[in-house]
Amino acid sequence: MNVRAAAAKVVYQVVDQGQSLSNALPAAQQDIRERDHALLQEICYGVLRWLPRLESVTNQLMDKPLKGKQRVFHHLILVGLYQLGYMRIPAHAAVAETVNATKDLKKPQLRGLVNAILRNYQRQQESLDEQSLSHDAGRYGHPGWLLKLLKQGYPEQFESVIEANNTKAPMWLRVNRRHHSRDEYRELLNAEGISTDLHPEAQDALRLHSPCDVSKLPGFADGWVSVQDAAAQLSVEYLAPQAGELILDCCAAPGGKTAHIMERQPEAQVVAIDCDEQRLARVHDNLQRLKLDAKVLCADARYPDQWWQGEQFDRILLDAPCSATGVIRRHPDIKWLRRADDIEALAQLQAEIVDAMWQQLKPGGTLVYATCSITPQENSEQVKAFLGRTDDAELTGSDIEQPGRQILPGEHDMDGFYYAVIRKAL
Repeated sequence: MNVRAAAAKVVYQVVDQGQSLSNALPAAQQDIRERDHALLQEICYGVLRWLPRLESVTNQLMDKPLKGKQRVFHHLILVGLYQLGYMRIPAHAAVAETVNATKDLKKPQLRGLVNAILRNYQRQQESLDEQSLSHDAGRYGHPGWLLKLLKQGYPEQFESVIEANNTKAPMWLRVNRRHHSRDEYRELLNAEGISTDLHPEAQDALRLHSPCDVSKLPGFADGWVSVQDAAAQLSVEYLAPQAGELILDCCAAPGGKTAHIMERQPEAQVVAIDCDEQRLARVHDNLQRLKLDAKVLCADARYPDQWWQGEQFDRILLDAPCSATGVIRRHPDIKWLRRADDIEALAQLQAEIVDAMWQQLKPGGTLVYATCSITPQENSEQVKAFLGRTDDAELTGSDIEQPGRQILPGEHDMDGFYYAVIRKAL
């Protein structure tokens, strides 16, 4: 399939049908040449990153919107505009290939319309682009409800958070210390001409100066290294697993943190649960590649009596279901799939899970509450409420007035993440 046609279908599936980019993109990649996979990803990510600007330009250039079966061609126009406005593809090639996509999308009679709109954009680009920045959604590339939330939560850091969200994410590696130390593996990368930076806190993390295919990483297939953002790697630093402990990784899919716990502490017994059977397949795949053995259960964390009859856990890592507003730079579709009222519903779910998990923690044990969100309702306010209703919960490492640690997107080039360490009184 023509790459632009595939991109139009992916954007249509995300924006109009509510599918996640993580599902739509890999499926579309099956229909195109392997060498075009990176191009398809770049176009889809870019359109979703700057969707309000592209929509504004399209609306100015069209007399009436495309609807029904023609709706995918609206998104094809967005694909063409993104190439002309943001990519280094020669304009003539971008226009020609986008127009040709009408054939693969089964309506070649619309090629004239697509061609005319893209040509008109070229002629009026400066004024059209200026107009697309005249409203906050276009200027910042975020929906209004999310802009409001970010301004309220982070009035001083608001613009830096937005900028980080709209920047391509770096590639972080997690070195498996069962095979090499971080410094030893860094030398292996240097020998391959792959340059890296260290992280000041995440002891196993390396950031690549330029992302590369995992097949180029020494020993990837043998489990020497994994791809994982440094902020997610901090979970094991806060959890501090010890030999002989029984540890639960709650809401564990796709399994990166489960594996990291076992890499860091081989003598711990680890149980990993998630309620999504399909995502649990990723946990099994990761553990198999890394040659690690954890007890993996498909389970709802709110109802532990249904899946756990063993002793209480020494440590629990609760990576709670969340809005994922901290990882927008990796998943730009989050901006358009989430809604304002999702936050309250997620906060309620998180409260139910943390209460249930607390009952599974031994006295003297440690629970690490984590999300990849940056909304206070899901993070500091959630922890404050839990501490207020739980007599035997003791916050450690932070102040009760500002509980936990909120990492904002871009801090040390990390994703947005939240951590709070809570100890159960003896």
